[in-house]
Amino acid sequence: MTTAGADVQITDLAVDDHACLTFGEPEELFDLTAAFVRDGLAGGLKVVWVTEAGPQRATPELARRGVPVEAALADGQMTVAGCEDCLLPGQAFSAGEAIRWLSGQMAASRHHGFGGLRIAMDMNWALRPVSGVEELPEFEEGMAAALAGTTVSVLCQYDRERFDPVTLATVAPFHTRSVAAATYYADALLRICRQYAPPGIRVAGEIDYRREEPLALALAEAIRLDGNVTINLADLTFVDGPCARMILDAARGLAASRSVEVRCHPAIADTFALLGARDVAGVNLVSADDR
Repeated sequence: MTTAGADVQITDLAVDDHACLTFGEPEELFDLTAAFVRDGLAGGLKVVWVTEAGPQRATPELARRGVPVEAALADGQMTVAGCEDCLLPGQAFSAGEAIRWLSGQMAASRHHGFGGLRIAMDMNWALRPVSGVEELPEFEEGMAAALAGTTVSVLCQYDRERFDPVTLATVAPFHTRSVAAATYYADALLRICRQYAPPGIRVAGEIDYRREEPLALALAEAIRLDGNVTINLADLTFVDGPCARMILDAARGLAASRSVEVRCHPAIADTFALLGARDVAGVNLVSADDR
């Protein structure tokens, strides 16, 4: 099936949006967050990412996607923090305390002369058995009120595979936008979606000739983009000959004027190598293990 995904793309968010991002895999989360962070930094905004991954993992993930995170951290334009540091002091949650933390971030960004603030907030902390987790809807409602009429946007990040539908439905009305990767195909075995940072497409799971049509659609959109293209197959475990050939033919057609990076595991790289990928100038096979 082809899915519409959401009402806006991550690159379309406005200055005061309170957006709900749903994601399915860590790679998808890092990609969408990187685009949100990248655009905020480019716009001269203060950017904060509160993440379960912690600064040690989140920072290199952003850097790998072309975000100038080290420079932004060094000059104070960006902060990366764990959930415990911002939302769970003492391993307990309080909606009131969390709103006060948000208000403090808003005041600090104004004090330091930033024209606005972007906060990406990983909500997976709410899956833990922590005291006060029942106040999550109150927190989301409080954020909606605090952001109205400001130049502050918050991206609340929910794992659609782990949060139950009731929780997602409960918090949805407090958000101004719903966001997900533009998806060309998704079922239990395969997901094909747009990648935002760096631009391209991402294919996860297993793909064969029966899914050539959505793959062709995704590749066509990647070709229409400006600049270099990344075909992210880091979470792909099987590709048959016809689909691998389609990917390589698209990459070969672009390589004359734009470089194409195909990120995949060694077994998948071997399939492309057999089709001659290593002999095509401008096409780079990159190991997905190079994190």
